[in-house]
Amino acid sequence: MDVKDFYYDLPKEQIAQNPSERRDRCRLLCLDKKTGAVEDGLFCDIIDRLNAGDCLVLNDTKVIPARLFGVKKGTGASVEILLLRQRGVNKWECLAKPGKRLKEGAAVDFGPVSAVVTAELTEGRREITFDYDGDFYSLLDKIGKIPLPPYITKSTADAGRYQTVYAEKEGSAAAPTAGLHFTDELLDKIREKGVKTVFVTLHIGIGTFRPVKVEKVEDHVMHSEWYSISAEAAKAINETRDKGGRIIAVGTTSVRVLESASDENGRLEAKTGDTSIFIYPPYRFKAVDALITNFHLPESTLLMLVSALAGRENILAAYRHAVEKKYMFFSFGDAMFIY
Repeated sequence: MDVKDFYYDLPKEQIAQNPSERRDRCRLLCLDKKTGAVEDGLFCDIIDRLNAGDCLVLNDTKVIPARLFGVKKGTGASVEILLLRQRGVNKWECLAKPGKRLKEGAAVDFGPVSAVVTAELTEGRREITFDYDGDFYSLLDKIGKIPLPPYITKSTADAGRYQTVYAEKEGSAAAPTAGLHFTDELLDKIREKGVKTVFVTLHIGIGTFRPVKVEKVEDHVMHSEWYSISAEAAKAINETRDKGGRIIAVGTTSVRVLESASDENGRLEAKTGDTSIFIYPPYRFKAVDALITNFHLPESTLLMLVSALAGRENILAAYRHAVEKKYMFFSFGDAMFIY
C-alpha cells in the first residue's frame, strides 16, 4: 500500500491556530463506518451519540513543559531540546536542535538544571542526563515551555488549552488532542446517562512529530511509547463488552493502548509496557468499536489508523466533506466521531 494513497488537499487557512472559544463547542463530524454517511453537528451533542452501557476510554497523560532552551557550556551556543521520554531517574530521550552542536559529552546549562549528552541516537535524538536539586517536574514548570506542534505558528491560546481537563499523569511531549473538547460538565452528563468513563495512560513521544518518509506503508517503523492500563480499567472495559456495550476510544492514543493490551478476543488485563503498534488497513480491531478523534495530517500514521477503522475511501470522502464545509483541522481543530 502506497503512502500517497492517504494524501488529501487542505487549505492552509483551515489549519486551526487556536481552539474554539469553548472546549465543547467545536464542530463534530459524525461518520458511519459501515455506510460512509456523514452528519454535521457540535461536539457538545456527542452525548446524544452515546448509549447507556457504553464505555468511554480516555488517555489521562499530561503534557509537560518539555521544550527547553539552554546554552552549551564552553561555546555559549544556543541549543533547544524537546523531552520525549524518560529513560531513568534523571535520564531522558530528547530531540536536539541543532543536533550537530550536541555530540556525546557536550554539557548544557539550563539555569537551575545542567545536562550532559550521554549518547547520540538516530534522527536527531540524544540521550541526556540531567543534574538538579529538588523535583524535576517543578523545575520544568520554571524553565520549560509547553511544546506546540510545528503547524501551530500563530496561537494566542493559554497553555492550559493544550491540556485535557482530566490530564493527570505527567510525561507527554504532546496532548491527546481528541480529549481537548471535553469539559468537566460534559463528562458529568455523560456519566449521568449511564456511560462509563475509564482512564488509561499513554505518554506521547516522537511518533507525533515524525513524518512517514517511506513510499510503502508497510515499510514504516513506529517508535515505541510507554503505556499503562490498570486492572480496574481492564475489568470495566471487559464488563462493558460482556453486557453488549460499545468500547469508544477517545483519541488514537487510547486506541493504541486498547489494541496493544487486548488478546485476540478483545479481552483486556492490567498491563504496563511499551507499544510500537502500527495500525493501518486492513487491520482487524479487537477491542475498539468506535472512536472520537480530530482530523489528521495527510499521509500520517494517524490518518492510516482511522482509515483502518472506517475504510480509506470513507475517511477520504469525509475529509473532503470537512474541507468543503470549512471544518478546522489538526490539534486545535474540530472533531470526528467514527461509529
